[in-house]
Amino acid sequence: MMLEIMRVAWRSVKANKMRSFLTMLGIIIGVMAVVLSSAIGMSAKNGVTSRIESLGSNVLTIMPGSTSVGGVNQGYGSASTLTISNATAIQQDDPDVAMTAPLVSHSAQVVFGANNTNTAIEGTNQNYPAIKDVSMAQGSFFTSEDVSKAANVAVLGSQVEQTLFSGTGVNPVGQTIDIAGIPFTVIGVAASQGASGFENENDAIAIPVTTEQNLLTGSDTVNEILASAKSANVMNQAQLEIESTLRVLHQLSPSTADDFQIINQATILSALSGVTQILTDLLDGISAISLLVGGIGIMNIMLVSVTERTREIGIRKAIGARRSVILTQFLLESLGLSLSGAVIGLLLGTAGALTVGAVSHTGNLLSPGAMILAVIFSILIGLVFGVYPARKAANLKPIDALRYE
Repeated sequence: MMLEIMRVAWRSVKANKMRSFLTMLGIIIGVMAVVLSSAIGMSAKNGVTSRIESLGSNVLTIMPGSTSVGGVNQGYGSASTLTISNATAIQQDDPDVAMTAPLVSHSAQVVFGANNTNTAIEGTNQNYPAIKDVSMAQGSFFTSEDVSKAANVAVLGSQVEQTLFSGTGVNPVGQTIDIAGIPFTVIGVAASQGASGFENENDAIAIPVTTEQNLLTGSDTVNEILASAKSANVMNQAQLEIESTLRVLHQLSPSTADDFQIINQATILSALSGVTQILTDLLDGISAISLLVGGIGIMNIMLVSVTERTREIGIRKAIGARRSVILTQFLLESLGLSLSGAVIGLLLGTAGALTVGAVSHTGNLLSPGAMILAVIFSILIGLVFGVYPARKAANLKPIDALRYE
């Protein structure tokens, strides 16, 4: 009997192909949207994670304090509260800190032959490549000896190298460039790092921090200090150690606020991941609404089907079909439409998720949980929105159905 009911239900769905497809369309779009929104959210999260990790896996950024001008606070970084000696003390005294790199940055005109550019000059030390995970395309980074001697050596970013040496046909390593009118020997070219936030590390030149302070800025303060924790597990301990060390060095009383700020990469990553999760949940909510709209479409079409087949229902009930048989048939039709739509939507959503992963270079973005949830939700919608039309068909009286025109 169940097989016969299923055959009748399938014939009814197949008899109106276009109407059945249009009925399934809401479910198809809803399921596809659920799978795609999950993939897009995961892609965004992976992108944020990779951008933060590209700044260094266990990096703490120490910024100077703030200053006020005319009663207006200028924000963190506006004061001059950090020095090279602070960076040295942190590395020597804090057991959970692996290494530090002070940073002094400003813009200057750089010239090589007939080519010139205005770019960022970053004074730092020999630890910078290890902390920022910088690899070299040519040559090498400067050494601790170069820093201690304040040598006039420079490491070019990939974009600066292309600008200064475009069309020259010479190897930049070993060449002399002028930075603000001062000659520097190029000892290396960094590999392309891509942009991070508003900073483009490729459009910059690294020189020893002592050289920058002696020849270019004339100041003994630094813009920031990068500190690398020994592992991700001790990030918070390292932050507390740095805070304690700097408060002692800056002779701050217990009641005095910090004149610096420590930015924890893990905190930033957690906050940004939370934002992407909210956006993903928002997309999932919109997708769920699409599924509900698809369910309403199924109910409408099933009600039309009941009206069109009133005489058929009356004849079947007159020759002995039980109420449960009619109810089951219409529920199976509704379930078949929703399940078919779910399968098609799943296939389209999977293709879309794979495309997003390939385009964004973030790998496989398919979420089995989202796919299973979408299918289960579609089945429930088919059953819930099919109950009313099925009950209406099952409750028809044979004599009224036979008289229906």
